[in-house]
Amino acid sequence: MSRGPRVVVTGVGVVSAWGWGLEPFAAGLDSGETAIGDFSRVDHTPYRTHVAGEVPEPPAELPASVPGWRGMAWADRFAAAAALEALAQAGLAAPLAVGGTPAAEATGVFFGSSTGGMLEGEEWYVRVADHGEGEGEGAADGGATDAPLGLLVHQQVSSPGETVARLVGCGGPVETVSSACASGTLALGRALDALRSGEVDLALAGGSDSLCRVTYGGFNSLRSVDEAPCRPFRADRSGLSIGEGGAVLVLETEAAAARRGVRPLAEVAGAGATGDATHMTAPHPRGEGAARALARALEDAGLAPAQVAFVNAHGTGTPLNDTAEGKALEAVFGDAAHRLPLAATKASVGHLLGSAGAVEAAATLLSLLHGRIPPTPGGGEVDPEIGVDLVVDAPRPLADADAGGEASAGAAVSLNLAFGGCNAAVVFTPLPSAPTSASASAR
Repeated sequence: MSRGPRVVVTGVGVVSAWGWGLEPFAAGLDSGETAIGDFSRVDHTPYRTHVAGEVPEPPAELPASVPGWRGMAWADRFAAAAALEALAQAGLAAPLAVGGTPAAEATGVFFGSSTGGMLEGEEWYVRVADHGEGEGEGAADGGATDAPLGLLVHQQVSSPGETVARLVGCGGPVETVSSACASGTLALGRALDALRSGEVDLALAGGSDSLCRVTYGGFNSLRSVDEAPCRPFRADRSGLSIGEGGAVLVLETEAAAARRGVRPLAEVAGAGATGDATHMTAPHPRGEGAARALARALEDAGLAPAQVAFVNAHGTGTPLNDTAEGKALEAVFGDAAHRLPLAATKASVGHLLGSAGAVEAAATLLSLLHGRIPPTPGGGEVDPEIGVDLVVDAPRPLADADAGGEASAGAAVSLNLAFGGCNAAVVFTPLPSAPTSASASAR
């Protein structure tokens, strides 16, 4: 089956609870520690739990280097900083020149988000409510003077992607996917399709979300949040941990990267997506939708299950999700699923909702580049009823990761599952010419 031209990653940028940039993210993942802890982005005193993966304050020089920083929501800032880092690594600068190489009009932005600028919208409402509706002078809507309408500008879920599009000067399609926790992975799949079909020559794919009251309070009301940092696939797991941040991957065809003289980092070999149509919040108990998404992604990549070296799991730490995901892996990989190395990025930085797939794709890519799988923090016994080979304690060399007893192609899969039964997977494969430095530093 012809899948069109090979699509490669030429740049990556990340903002996470470990800090602003790919380097602190990589170091944090390898440490085996967690960045989940106390936070101040929202007032969490009314809730049952009090930990999250909060992005630290930006370096002093960053706001001056990002055009329009002051007017951005936090999710927009995460997206913009990640995009600029990814472009620099890809040997590009923003804004792209119309008619240049690559041309801005042939560039697309494909983004995932769950809440966009919800945090700032909440802040506007709180200020109005605290002041009293209709009081004060000078506000454009006759409301409180300390509740500027500018807080509402970025309320829409598409704001992070549109911010990146303006930053880049994008003249091609600008699309936001908002399918809960699978959004970032679905955005990567959409970018892959657009490049294969020739719709775009260059794609910036990723996602961004910030902490906000709606998501933190909402997951607490569902009682699906752990009071301690989450412990995916552990026997005593009791829920997820919310996080924030963003990631951007620069994608282009292998031929385009060669014309620009840029060494690709890895190939985006395939993607797959399915729906469970089973339950509003719970996954299919046997992981059937997740299994079909995995199988479709591998088929799209032209790979057999035995050629997968490891999986970066959705791994939320909730009892239902981790169990269903284990069953999905077993359905696709058979008995080898119990020997297939597994990573769970959410234990390190939290569940980033609409941007989880983008940040976890970056983590998966780093594992291929560095030749090692980061350990999953959390401690405690890995649940024997799930029977997965969770990497713990220390990074594991990829040379030891062969699921099928055959020569592995070194492929890696990032899997994300979402409320409403949406499932998405993306497959990365290493390239012989890819750099292998510890930080994959910007050029």
